Amino acid sequence: MLGISGKVIVITGGYGVLCGAMAKSLAKAGAKVAIIGLVQQEADEFAQTLEGEVLGFGANVLDKASMEAVHQQILATWGPCDILINGAGGNHPQGTTDKPFMDVEDLNDDSIKTFFDLDPAGFKFVFELNLLGTLIPTQVFARDMVGRKGCSIINISSLSAFKPLTKVSAYSGAKAAVSNFTEWLSVHFAKTGIRVNAMAPGFFLADQNRALLTNPDGSLTARGQQIINQTPMGRFGEPEDLLSTLYWLLDEGSAFVTGVVIPIDGGYTAFSGV
Repeated sequence: MLGISGKVIVITGGYGVLCGAMAKSLAKAGAKVAIIGLVQQEADEFAQTLEGEVLGFGANVLDKASMEAVHQQILATWGPCDILINGAGGNHPQGTTDKPFMDVEDLNDDSIKTFFDLDPAGFKFVFELNLLGTLIPTQVFARDMVGRKGCSIINISSLSAFKPLTKVSAYSGAKAAVSNFTEWLSVHFAKTGIRVNAMAPGFFLADQNRALLTNPDGSLTARGQQIINQTPMGRFGEPEDLLSTLYWLLDEGSAFVTGVVIPIDGGYTAFSGV
């Protein structure tokens, strides 16, 4: 990849399926890749599987002090951060309803979790993980970027930011906030030399959703089949499907691009269903 060799790239959520594929590719392209995850051992173990200059760090994206500590370690080892990929995020069962549509009789059925049963603590967790988990690492690492050329921030949004998905109200709202924050931050940083963009993955099979979308034998669940029916390209995404967009956003070929949120979803957000 042009212009990547030697750059210091920090990836939060870096040993997850999607960000792990990015880390692997960027390291192979010659970047110095810092993988940040919640568990030090898992970050180390994943880093050791990659080719190139890769280090693993255990830190909580919601704890600014722990992020600052990692920042200082990276500065001492490699120097200032050139690129930040905010990949940490996720959902929580307490911010999710049991059914996509509520029926009147559900109100009196204690076995069904409706909108009225959603736990505000679950909502808070999801919003903090996705939005504050983007804000705090950016506050820590973007300071290195101010006034320097070729620096970028890539946030990870979701197709649910464009079209909220049934059941996952907290996650959809939190990712919409990430998209809005991306646009805001791109304007705020526009005169500093920092570009800020986001990728919005569609349905990719990962550890968090595999049981929701596929059965133990590999066949599709009802929800999985519904998603494929709504995806014009007729398949789930592969982690490698994100790479060409990532490369373009980081390359000088997109030097006049900032504040965009790009869906990578096989046509899902473009399809009306008929």
